[in-house]
Amino acid sequence: MEHNIKKVIILGSAALKIGEAGEFDYSGSQAIKALKQEGIYTVLINPNIATIQTSEHLADKVYLLPVTPHFIEGVIEKEKPDAILLSFGGQTALNCGMELDRTGVLKKHKVQVFGTPVEVIQATEDRETFIEKLAEIDVLVPESKTASNVDDALEIAQKIGYPVMVRLGFALGGLGSGICKTEQELKELATNAFAHTSQILVEEYLKGWKEVEYEVVRDCYDNCITVCNMENFDPLGIHTGESIVIAPSQTLTNSEYHRLREIAIKTVRHLGVIGECNIQYALNPKSEEYRVIEVNARLSRSSALASKATGYPLAFIAAKLGLGYSLTEIKNSITQSTMACFEPALDYVVVKIPRWDLKKFKMVSTEIGTSMKSVGEIMAIGKTFQEALQKALRMLDTGAWGIVGNPEGMGKISKEEILQELTNPTDERIFTIPNALKSGMTVEEVHEHTRIDPWFLHKIANMVRVESLIKEYAGGNCPRHILDEAKKAGFSDPQLAQLLDSTEHIVRKMRLSYGIKPNVKQIDTLAGEYPAQTNYLYLTYHGDSDDIQLGDKTNIIVLGSGTYRIGSSVEFDWCCVNAVKTVKKEGYRSILINFNPETVSTDYDEVDRLYFDEIRLETVMDIYEKEHPEGVIISMGGQVANNLALPLEKMGARIMGTSPRQIDGAEDRHKFSSMLDSLGIDQPEWSELTSLAEAKSFATKVSYPVLVRPSYVLSGAAMGVATSDMELEKFLEKAASLSEDHPVVISKFITNSKEIEFDAVAKDGEIINYAISEHIENAGVHSGDATLVLPPQRTYLETIRRIKHIARKIATSLSITGPFNMQFIAKGNSVKVIECNLRASRSFPFVSKVTKQNFIELATQAILDKISSIPEHSFMDLDYVGVKASHFSFTRLLGADPTLGVEMASTGEVGCLGDDFNEALLKSMISVGFKVPVNTVLLSTGPLKDKVSFLESAKLLIKMGTTIYATTGTHRFLKDHDIESEIVYWPEDNHENSIFDILADHKFDLVINIPKNFQKEELTNGYWTRRRAVDLAMPLITNIQLAKRFVEAIYHKPLEDLKIKSWGMY
Repeated sequence: MEHNIKKVIILGSAALKIGEAGEFDYSGSQAIKALKQEGIYTVLINPNIATIQTSEHLADKVYLLPVTPHFIEGVIEKEKPDAILLSFGGQTALNCGMELDRTGVLKKHKVQVFGTPVEVIQATEDRETFIEKLAEIDVLVPESKTASNVDDALEIAQKIGYPVMVRLGFALGGLGSGICKTEQELKELATNAFAHTSQILVEEYLKGWKEVEYEVVRDCYDNCITVCNMENFDPLGIHTGESIVIAPSQTLTNSEYHRLREIAIKTVRHLGVIGECNIQYALNPKSEEYRVIEVNARLSRSSALASKATGYPLAFIAAKLGLGYSLTEIKNSITQSTMACFEPALDYVVVKIPRWDLKKFKMVSTEIGTSMKSVGEIMAIGKTFQEALQKALRMLDTGAWGIVGNPEGMGKISKEEILQELTNPTDERIFTIPNALKSGMTVEEVHEHTRIDPWFLHKIANMVRVESLIKEYAGGNCPRHILDEAKKAGFSDPQLAQLLDSTEHIVRKMRLSYGIKPNVKQIDTLAGEYPAQTNYLYLTYHGDSDDIQLGDKTNIIVLGSGTYRIGSSVEFDWCCVNAVKTVKKEGYRSILINFNPETVSTDYDEVDRLYFDEIRLETVMDIYEKEHPEGVIISMGGQVANNLALPLEKMGARIMGTSPRQIDGAEDRHKFSSMLDSLGIDQPEWSELTSLAEAKSFATKVSYPVLVRPSYVLSGAAMGVATSDMELEKFLEKAASLSEDHPVVISKFITNSKEIEFDAVAKDGEIINYAISEHIENAGVHSGDATLVLPPQRTYLETIRRIKHIARKIATSLSITGPFNMQFIAKGNSVKVIECNLRASRSFPFVSKVTKQNFIELATQAILDKISSIPEHSFMDLDYVGVKASHFSFTRLLGADPTLGVEMASTGEVGCLGDDFNEALLKSMISVGFKVPVNTVLLSTGPLKDKVSFLESAKLLIKMGTTIYATTGTHRFLKDHDIESEIVYWPEDNHENSIFDILADHKFDLVINIPKNFQKEELTNGYWTRRRAVDLAMPLITNIQLAKRFVEAIYHKPLEDLKIKSWGMY
């Protein structure tokens, strides 16, 4: 293929956030592979240090820099590329690229946009142009009009008639959108929306219509195919990223399917998209009436799902098409014999379900709607909708065993709650539907309330029927034909055990004695028409033979990390991919089990065999017994995989690395604590208690504050710091139930202390490599939310020496082999251990990339007993600094209080390097949305000690010419110390201009609001100020240490002093 492109810049999507997550790591990585195959030099700009995309084996050069016009222009000047790729880094990359085009930067440097032209992207992003374009070819869109201010919006809504739907231009994941039933609702929504965009669309709301999507691919010769069609389980009004999605669609008639397909191809051709495009429809279930809601001329969450659902590598093909290839010239990578112009055919059903983590946030609204709140998603494959749906619900890892037969508390039960849930859905609606049917509602009534297609509801009704059939045999033997029907309908062994009053082990024995086993099926993109060359596999109880030869080589199974959630995200995918790469390199066949469609690890070409299936005892054992591996590596996939250590060993599986008994010794609070005592290692005082009275007397003995951590936690929603008896009571109410079986662990919380991370690799109890990083924030901020610095800048050498000494003792005592992570608290030079995880941790990619020593490769070699060399350089020898900053998606979590505490709240992270700490910190902070320079700041510095602590920083702000606005107490304090500020009144000061008016009228470059109390859940002025700042897209800092460091950094390092250096130059 002839083309004149020798060097390309690829823009990444920066930190993972709600609405823009791991799918862009996956699509960007595929694009780099496609370009490198063509001999093109690739330059990646992406500050997301935790992803595979920013690893040394992919792009030729990586810049860990903010994806903002200033930095991208700097890289363009330095690298002089021929082209730039905008459509593989989500909205972040797209908006940045469009700004570079608008300001003439691309033209000035003669950089062409690769793939879909900018004007086409503009036409799909700008709502008004989009509507005009589609009108030219008589394609219908909802009745709508764009507004550029609140008054326009109200006028348009008046004409269309309420309820109306509001969407934002140039935004992703339905940011800021919503359904407005009244003028007041529209006023509020529009005010917030204009903080994020210059344009909104007010359109008719098509209540109860179905939502259907097509993924379309077009080349520059006008060849065009549809790769996948998908339908939403939920009707219009719930964002497709928040909905359960099924592929291929199950309820469309043949004529609906073909009509929408034709319109999709006609639209994509007319717009002139080159590469991949996603088109979303609203379809009237009572007629064939349709509307096109949205066209995305870039890779999206849906395209990652479509790629994984069909096995058609969309991002890879899109990159090749951007170079000018035709679909008839590119091979289908899965069959290796057909071309990319074949439309995939599916002989299975795929179900995607989003994962929400709303329980982690104080005061958040749990209703789901047109704006995304989910933090991750899973995908399940089965031969039927029922099999795939039940698998999918278990994959979410929220405690469900399937759609029925679950532990208490899944879905609503009372008549009023059921009705409320069906009409105003939250993240639990899917579990409420079977309860509604059991309560006597008919499928028609449920349909009436939910507008979910009756076909899906009938399938759920069938699963309820199978459940009652099984219950008849409780306490006895279940007949073979009923057990077989249940397995085909997706029932799991633990779910059947619950219904049969039995145990998972007994059900498994009964099932195997009947000869009921799952079969391994292969995804081949063409429904078996052509033989597949790849091992992209899933298990099903439909079928009577395996598609591939099993157990014929030396295999090693690596368990993946499952769904992205708060606390377990792309970092663990980085660990899994590096582990399978090392397993392959050392001569074994690598097998990975994972089910997250957004990841690089579930890409068919990363691993020898990919099982797209559950990471659960039953499934892992089914695969283990078929593949007969050397062993299983469980230490790379975070807590999900780690939790299976003991159960797998009990079933006879060989766990590689640290022994499961030792893992249990570190996870079990009692065992770990007594080990520390016997080794003479200090730890915060703690106790395990079973009543409120005991808890209070312990807190009085050690004196408040105390850290409360229930040992039985549903998605970690009950951890916190209590500073009084009243707060302690409040936390313990939240703990699932305080009893002998469910005790709570309370420990002394040490204030004003430093938290330090220790990441290491050991072999047979001896540490072979380690790195120590410090938190900028004092202890009390979860390590996943803290800003991390490596090498440490403000930690005493004596403290570091003590940490090394303690870590060695613990590694020897637990005889660790593989990766592990420890957290310490230091005050003065006294060092205490908080916890120890005998697995890879969230900070492994960060320490590996900053030190340029791949900790996971070394850990995998240690596990396989194949260590070739041990790194000679210590992290203390680095002559540069790395800073990891967290990204928070509070804007999308309506009502959540945007503060930091012991519960993790961030959805993603970035990591940047600098010649000194200030440079690295600033680059990281700009990467997560902070603005430089800071011309106006709103200050509310909380308690007196924080006011005193911030004084020097306030003086620096004045020196830089920043205008300070300060709330009454802070203003008085600054005035007493001769620092000028504009006073801002609280509402109770009864002044005509209160803080909320000022927030609405001013666009502050920075809001610093330090909460007075750790964990108070109340609607205080502080809460409203923080919430308002976030809703109006203003950068917010709520931690005093971070606020001081940030102000010092902007004072010492103006923007123009931040160097444009690639990762390799450090």
